[in-house]
Amino acid sequence: MDWLSEFGGILLMQGFNGLSVFCVLLLMALGLAIIFGQMGVINMAHGEFLTIGAYSTYLLSKLTTDYAPALQPYYFFGAIALAFLVAYFVGYWVERLMISHLYKRPLDTLLATWGLSLIMQQVFRSTFGPKEVSATLPDWLMGSVQPAEGVDIPLNGLFIMAMTAALTATIFILLYRSRWGLQVRATMQNRLMSGAVGINTRKVDRTTFALGCGVAGVAGAAFTTIGSTGPTSGSLYIVDTFLTVVFGGAQSLIGTIVSAFAIAQTQSTSEFFMTGSMAKVLTLAIVILILLMRPQGLFAVKLRK
Repeated sequence: MDWLSEFGGILLMQGFNGLSVFCVLLLMALGLAIIFGQMGVINMAHGEFLTIGAYSTYLLSKLTTDYAPALQPYYFFGAIALAFLVAYFVGYWVERLMISHLYKRPLDTLLATWGLSLIMQQVFRSTFGPKEVSATLPDWLMGSVQPAEGVDIPLNGLFIMAMTAALTATIFILLYRSRWGLQVRATMQNRLMSGAVGINTRKVDRTTFALGCGVAGVAGAAFTTIGSTGPTSGSLYIVDTFLTVVFGGAQSLIGTIVSAFAIAQTQSTSEFFMTGSMAKVLTLAIVILILLMRPQGLFAVKLRK
């Protein structure tokens, strides 16, 4: 029975590691669900907004360590806010200068944002160098707790889970319990009628796109607690993020949450039995099979015709 309990402990730890990946993937997918699901914009540069958030966190960490070491235990809260604000600001101007001219042209949007992602990667490489960098985490994010013998749960993972839950709840409230959320959903379902009743659809477009980018920036701050940051860090998540949104249902935030959890847990658990690349292949194969049977995703949103 000892081997059985040890095996259970290993599966529990793998499952929790999957929760850490789930949190980053969910934050990325929530931002993309707002941009792609609510606006219909295929943003291939979405991963680079994660990188913006991660580099913002790294810069604030370095500045705090060099010039204000007494603030080291507290800087990470400011880093989360900074990551959101920088990504939001960049996203706002990307929408205003580029995306606003490409609505209802999905192929052009895909090509333009893919080109933007390559430009942003080169900017990161020229600014921060090709090598990966790591933020210095506060002491209270280091270490782990032991709920059972042989099971170590990292403190940074617990913090990421709490932050993800709070941000997810905030997005739900914004989209479904606020006047702004009502304007967003009205604009996406019938733009002409929304404009006729006095909604500033151009403003809604900009703030919606910027919010999705800002959430990706927060995902970048969370990413720094589990990995190092490089110029292409965000692009490694873009396929999984699109897969999560499509698998859950493009316009369903609940579907996005369920999909992110299923994909992260399947991949993390299968990595214990096989290599990482084979685990990803298995996860993709399962998702593709399910989409063949249910192409609208797990949770399809019913629209009034």
